[in-house]
Formats: sequence, structure tokens, C-alpha cells
Amino acid sequence: MSTGPGIDPAPAPNPHHDTVSAKPRGGTFSSLKVRNYRLFATGQVVSNTGTWMQRIAQDWLVLSLTGSSTAVGITTALQFLPMLLFGLYGGVIADRFPKRQLLLITQAAMGLTGLVLAALTLSGHVEVWHVYLMAFLLGVVTVVDNPARQAFVVEMVGPDELRNAVSLNSANFQSARLIGPAVAGVLITAVGSGWAFLLNGLSFIAPLTGLLVMRAAELHKVERAPRGKGQLREGLRYVAGRPDLIWPIVLVGFIGTFGFNFPIWLTAFVDDVFHAGAGTYGLLNTLMAAGSLAGALLAARRGTSRLRLLVGAAALFGLLEITAALAPAFWVFAALLVPIGMCGLTINVTANSSVQLATDPAMRGRVMSLFMMVFMGGTPLGAPIVGRLTDLYGARIGFLAGGLVSLAAAAGVGLMLVRVGGLRLKVDLRRGHRHVAFVPRSPSRSEEQLAPAA
Repeated sequence: MSTGPGIDPAPAPNPHHDTVSAKPRGGTFSSLKVRNYRLFATGQVVSNTGTWMQRIAQDWLVLSLTGSSTAVGITTALQFLPMLLFGLYGGVIADRFPKRQLLLITQAAMGLTGLVLAALTLSGHVEVWHVYLMAFLLGVVTVVDNPARQAFVVEMVGPDELRNAVSLNSANFQSARLIGPAVAGVLITAVGSGWAFLLNGLSFIAPLTGLLVMRAAELHKVERAPRGKGQLREGLRYVAGRPDLIWPIVLVGFIGTFGFNFPIWLTAFVDDVFHAGAGTYGLLNTLMAAGSLAGALLAARRGTSRLRLLVGAAALFGLLEITAALAPAFWVFAALLVPIGMCGLTINVTANSSVQLATDPAMRGRVMSLFMMVFMGGTPLGAPIVGRLTDLYGARIGFLAGGLVSLAAAAGVGLMLVRVGGLRLKVDLRRGHRHVAFVPRSPSRSEEQLAPAA
């Protein structure tokens, strides 16, 4: 498949190599040298801060209206259900149409949902079904916004800076996560959730302005997919034939479905285990964001995306969740959220950048929509289950179950990648040698006998 000017062709799949690399100009913030990306990043940090404020306010409002962790899980599920149902169609739209114009529409629509929730809450007429409806509508918009936003990054910075820009996007999101929950906690305690929704709606003025003043001539041209039948099936076949794409997507699917249900677990821990309020909930989210920000900045400094790093981070993520679920005191639980955030971010950035860099540009929207559909779309399946488990058996059991599933998924995908890559585990206890490593599997005696003579 041909590629547009300014885009390198995707590397051929090779399961024996676990590294996807780019050629960054150097430096943690190198992609910010690109004017269009700098405008994009500035707008996103403002709207992301508002988004985190709304997330905290939304979760706490639902808990206040119902007193149920299951209801919080339903809200989360409704927000991500459209991604599960229609996610691949969003990728087709992102591949067919100019992404900048799509983002102008989706960002405006997302801001509108915040303003509607603000009007309902501030007027005193909000009911839980209003929150459910707005969460679902936000999810519908996200179906197109997510793949368009993910694929638009390479148009702004080019392939050489893609990994750095993906990492900085995550750092941007987590920086906002440091501010948003703290501000939301103060606002909810002082004046109520409605003002958090209002500020979120207004925050989308920033990304809309950034998109409008970008220089179109400086964008990297990417071939757009023409209209045609069977484009969804084409995208699925493309991923199915690529072990370097399908196994990272499978891993983030399991972790996104069962391991990232923090709105359910943190609200339950704050309310039922620690008997605190919205301020403590905001604090816990801020601590997790601090770890995520550190993970994003570390990822921005790395020039490669290693699948072994992805699997290792996923395994550690599961172990940390298990440990946090059993934490005997508040300060232990709170401290563990920092490395949990760091590992969660490492999983996201490593999987995201490795999948993008290994994908043909004309297929990137569909592949990233599948990535986001699996990562975020699994939440409607996992959140009600986890919420119900938390209601029945308590916050600790719910969190423990998520950690166990994440750890098992990391182990399973790690074994599959080792098998596909033709590797084996080598243990060498000699001094000065690497004690544990994966090395190419030696051919068996029967394979040697079957090999043709030189």
C-alpha cells in the first residue's frame, strides 16, 4: 500500500524483533518545536483539565444521588459503550475525512455535553438518568474523536517525532489530571458539582482555537482511504495477520476492561473503607496522576517501544493493584497509587506508539480505532461486573480481582510473544553474565535433520 509524502512506509512485520523505533531529534520535549503541535498541546491541556474536573464531579454526583458503586460503574460503562459498539466505524471515518475538520466538530460537541450537565445541575433538576444520557452521548462523540485525534498526531509532527508526541500527549493528559481532581474536590465541597461541569464545557474553547489557527501547509500529508466496501473487514484482517499488532491490543484490552476501573474502586475505598469525602477522592486521583505524569516523561525520553517493556509494566501493574487492595492503612494505599499510575501510563504509551509506528498510514485510523475500542470499549463489559463485585464483597475484593486479571493477562500475552518470536528463557548464573534473558530458540534435532544441506 502506498504512503503519502512525508510518511515513511510501515515496517514489515517481524515477530523476532520486539522493538519499534523512531528517529527523534532529541530531548524530552522535542516535538513541541513544531508550531502546530504546540498549539494542539496547549489547547488539550486546558480541555483535559476540564475533562478531569467533570470526571470527578460526575462520579461523585452519581454516588451522591444513588449511594451505589454499581451506579458509578453503569455511568462509566455508558460512556464507553459506544466505543465498543461503533468503534471501528469511527476509525473508517477518521481514515476517510480530514482529521482537523473532524476534531473541530467533535471537540465542540464534547464541550456542549459539559454545558448541558452544568445547566441541569446548577438549576437543581439533575437526575441520575440525565448523567447516564450525557455520559452515553459523550461516548458517541468519542467514537470519532479518539481515532481522529490519535491519527492526527503524526500529521502534525511526522513519523520521526511520533513517539515523543504520543508520550507528551500522555504527559499533557496526566498534568491536567494533577490539577483537575484537586480543583474539582474544592469546587464540589464549596459550591457543588455544577460549576465543575460548567468550567469543563468552557475549557473546549482552547482546543478549538488551537485547531483554527494551525497552518494547514505545515501539516504532513497522509493518504486518505477512499470510499469503498469492506473497509472494516480490511482493517481487521490487517491486524489479524500482524502478531506485533494483535498481542499488544489483546493485552491492553484485558487491562482496560478489568484493571482500569479506578472510578469504581477509589470512590468505594474513600466512602466505605476510609470514610472520607470528595476532597480525599480528588487527592487519590491526584497521586495517581503524579505517577502517570512521571511515567509519561520517562516514556518521552525513550527512543524505542519495546514489547518486553509493555509486558513487564503490565505484570508490575497487576502486582501493585493486588498489593494496594490489601494495604492495611490509608497512607500505604495512597502511596501505592503513584507507581500504579506510572505503570498504567507506561502500558498505554508503549502499546499506543508501537502500534502506530508499525501500522501503514492509510490504515492507521482503523487500527487505532480498534486499539481504542478494545482499550476503552471493554469498560462497558468490565465496569458493571467490577462495580457489582465491589458492592457485594467490598472495595478490597473488587480491586484485588482487577489486579489478578491484569497479572494473568500479562503472563499469557508474554508467553505468546515469546512463542511467536521463536524465543526461549535462558538462565545463566555465572558472574558477569546476564542471569535471565530471552534468546532465540535453538532448532531441535529433528528440525536440523529436516533442514536442507548447505
